[in-house]
Amino acid sequence: MPFGDREDELWEAMKPRFKPRTVSDPNAKYARHLVNGTGPFAAPAARPAPAYHDAKATLARVVRRTPEVLVKVTGRKKGARHLGAHLDYIGRQGDVAIETRDGEQITTKKDAERIADEWSDPLYWRRGTTVSAVAMVFSMPAGTNAETVKQAVREAAERLIGDNHDYVMALHTDTDRPHVHLTVQAEGLDRRRFDPRREDLFRFREAFAEALRSRGVEAEATPRYTRGQGRAGTSMALTQLRERIRSGASRQPTEADLRQASEAMQIALGKAKQPPFVSKTRDRWTETKRKYEVVAQQLERTGDWEDRRLARDVRQFIQERATIETIPDRMLRDAEKRVRDAQARIKSDQQVDKAVPRGTPPPTRRR
Repeated sequence: MPFGDREDELWEAMKPRFKPRTVSDPNAKYARHLVNGTGPFAAPAARPAPAYHDAKATLARVVRRTPEVLVKVTGRKKGARHLGAHLDYIGRQGDVAIETRDGEQITTKKDAERIADEWSDPLYWRRGTTVSAVAMVFSMPAGTNAETVKQAVREAAERLIGDNHDYVMALHTDTDRPHVHLTVQAEGLDRRRFDPRREDLFRFREAFAEALRSRGVEAEATPRYTRGQGRAGTSMALTQLRERIRSGASRQPTEADLRQASEAMQIALGKAKQPPFVSKTRDRWTETKRKYEVVAQQLERTGDWEDRRLARDVRQFIQERATIETIPDRMLRDAEKRVRDAQARIKSDQQVDKAVPRGTPPPTRRR
């Protein structure tokens, strides 16, 4: 085993451990179960440590730019009416078949409303408006076989929630990226609620990627900083607003973009500092690159041709990603450019004013 003691360190760099908040968390009980391994997280047997070939295969997929799966929560549907409207949307008013957990196809609005009622009726005993279902989307880059994507989503859903939660799914191919809308009943058979957090979404990403690979589609699920990418994902609502702006359907900037631009301008003018997480992101990427370099050295010593080739790919990957850029970095770069352009205009105007003799009347303007 050429990695030796470094194998676990490399694996943690590519598959991080989550640290849930246990203070001021509205669902502290969930966090305690997660930390202590009890409740829904009580496993009959401990998860085996990753094998050597798994760590090396994951590293190879990362440095060779294997497509990353995308999994997002797009909303939480409260009540039968809200859920019914969502099912009507993902079914494109009957043009797209909605498949149930058992593979039954639903194409009529009446059947979709029946599911919405069935999922919402058991919640009558809960006070206030309660989430009936959680909407998720699974996506892959353009060119991926759409049917394979759907099959992989079904396998991931069965593996992670199929024993306790009902679900429906709809495959959409109206965009370049084939994607599946997975809608999960929030109330489980044992009354446990489906409320996915970051660590849950990461498990879905891993299961989705594994299901795709088992069907011959190269896919991986790793954190952004593992790949040297610092730009965080955005919510579906913000993505849709930005798309409306780019398409010309709207000219009103989003509040998030205005706030980020304002903060970046304050930093560019020297009136504020970069958020702490920016420097932490850089430090984490520096540490990740160090681990990659150590592994590259060990791969070269094995004498295996494939290992030496992987070591070369790792070093090329590190070289091409010498730095990591976050959204604040990008916004700051744009703000600094605007400041430099403004200073250049002011300087140019001052030079023009000095070149004109005193007493010279201003040029007449044509009306």
